[in-house]
Amino acid sequence: MRRKRFSAWREGATWPSGFAAWMLFGIRYVVPVVVVIAGVVVMAFGSENDLEGGAGFISAGLAIYFLNWLFRIGASGDRERDTEQAARDYFNEHGRWPS
Repeated sequence: MRRKRFSAWREGATWPSGFAAWMLFGIRYVVPVVVVIAGVVVMAFGSENDLEGGAGFISAGLAIYFLNWLFRIGASGDRERDTEQAARDYFNEHGRWPS
C-alpha cells in the first residue's frame, strides 16, 4: 500500500476563496513589498548609518518572497508526484498508459 503524503491540494480540493484567498495573496505578495518599501524609506530618509539597516529590510523582504516561492515550487512538485503515481497505478491496473 502506498503511503499518503501530506499535500495541501489533494484531488477534489478547491482553491481558497474569500478571506483565505486575500490572506494568501497578502502573505505572498503584500508583506514582502511592504518590507522592501520600508527598507527603501529607511535608506532614503535616514543617515549614512541607516543605509545598512535599510539594506537589511530589503533583504528580509526579498527573503520572505523567495521563501514563499520555494514553498509553492515544493507544493507543485507534490502535485506532480501524485499525478505521476496515479498514472502508474492506472498502468498497473489496465496495462496501458492513460491518455
